[in-house]
Amino acid sequence: MKDQQPHQFERGTDGPKVIVAGLDGSGSSMRAAAYAAGLARRQRAMLALVYVQPVMPAGASLGAPVADATGEVAQGLVTEIRETAEKMKDIWDVRWEFHTFRGDPYNGLVTAANDLKADAVVVGASESAGHRFIGSVAVRLVKAGRWPVTVVP
Repeated sequence: MKDQQPHQFERGTDGPKVIVAGLDGSGSSMRAAAYAAGLARRQRAMLALVYVQPVMPAGASLGAPVADATGEVAQGLVTEIRETAEKMKDIWDVRWEFHTFRGDPYNGLVTAANDLKADAVVVGASESAGHRFIGSVAVRLVKAGRWPVTVVP
């Protein structure tokens, strides 16, 4: 008979501690954020809302205006989130943070999920028909197999 190790007490919580939700201002990403907020509330998890600012390739003639525009999108998302959180504070008891990363959406969300030690990722379904051929961010995140990924229509 083998010596059996005593069962160690598991510290921590059941369920996710950090839920990352990708935002880009689209309707599906806003629904994904709302869904993630509900998960975070029920699980008492931190909701990390992430906007990935697109980066133009080197030498692009519109690099500076695009950077300014994406910064404005990020600021607009923060403002919208804060206003919603204030209106819903009595029902929406969720700890949340807003983060921006630079790059393409897939790599930005991977970086965010890794850096924030995400336990789950929630994204909106792609609204682009071209993604049927090249693969959407959601499909690529699922294929990465690093976290449970929820795709919200």
